[in-house]
Amino acid sequence: MKRVLWHSAFWLVYLLQDTVLEFVWVAPALKNIPDNVQFWLAFKAALAAVIPKLLFTYYALYVPVRQIVKGHVKLFWTIAQVVAAIIITIIIYRAIFVYYITPVIYQGLLTKRPLFNLLGVLLAVMDIGFVSGVAIALKLLRIQLTVREREKNLIKEKLEAELKFLRHQTNPHFLFNTLNNIYALARKRSEHTAEVVMRLSKLLRFILYESKSDLITVADELKILDDYIALEKMRYERLTIHFQRDIDESTQQIAPLLLLPFVENAFKHGASESRFDSFIRISVQLQKGRLTFNIENTKEGQTSQEIRDNIGLCNVRRQLELMYREYDLQLQNEPHIFSVRLYINLTSYAQV
Repeated sequence: MKRVLWHSAFWLVYLLQDTVLEFVWVAPALKNIPDNVQFWLAFKAALAAVIPKLLFTYYALYVPVRQIVKGHVKLFWTIAQVVAAIIITIIIYRAIFVYYITPVIYQGLLTKRPLFNLLGVLLAVMDIGFVSGVAIALKLLRIQLTVREREKNLIKEKLEAELKFLRHQTNPHFLFNTLNNIYALARKRSEHTAEVVMRLSKLLRFILYESKSDLITVADELKILDDYIALEKMRYERLTIHFQRDIDESTQQIAPLLLLPFVENAFKHGASESRFDSFIRISVQLQKGRLTFNIENTKEGQTSQEIRDNIGLCNVRRQLELMYREYDLQLQNEPHIFSVRLYINLTSYAQV
């Protein structure tokens, strides 16, 4: 129905435009006729002349243009078809003018010209070519816009699938690290083993169900960090943890599990590999939708080495690219300290 309305509007606008042109062209020959009568005659002439133009236009739209768009083109045969259609349309167009418009509508007031008068044929080509050319151009533009929209949707679907894959990849990575912790506690026959399993079940419940949302509150994200830190602290006796937060609006939305990989990394490559007293310092600041997350941890080793992203960091980088337009991630690998600074404008969340 919508397409019918658009097509009807197009032909109505063209008919009015053609009527005005016809009125201007024939006015010198109809000086003794009132303007309103002249306009009515021009309208009837334009209405009669539009028939061959309409037929040729829809032939062009739904035969050669459709074949070209679909790629089913035999060049010689297509050109021959179009030329034959143009010739037939010109003959019909001229016949309408010579045998109907001039003698019937204008009642012989206009100069009668032969069917294949050169000037008349040239005017027919221009008249038919104009309206069909405009219609074909609009059709191709609509096809192009449709293709772009389809490509945009395909890209969106691809990015959504990639984002889901990244999150699903992060979950097993987190589970693997936590199971290692449980294994270590079980070998020590620690009294904290049962508590760790309980905390892990709570974290997994959140990861499996609540983190499926596109966004969660900052309060929920920090709660996950608190639970994970509490779970990890049971393993380490000589570890000091500082967690500072300055949050102006805890209900601000953030992509789920975006900060957890950095905390995991601090424990895995900091506390677990340190033979001496170690620390992890975390600070989270959120002001007017601008989040700044800093974390640093001690590490073994006397030299600074090139930073190589593990699975968690690679996933976070890609998720940031997909989800936020304004962010900055900086990693520093110093001789005894590894630090991360992450800035995100949470209001710049990009709908994938």
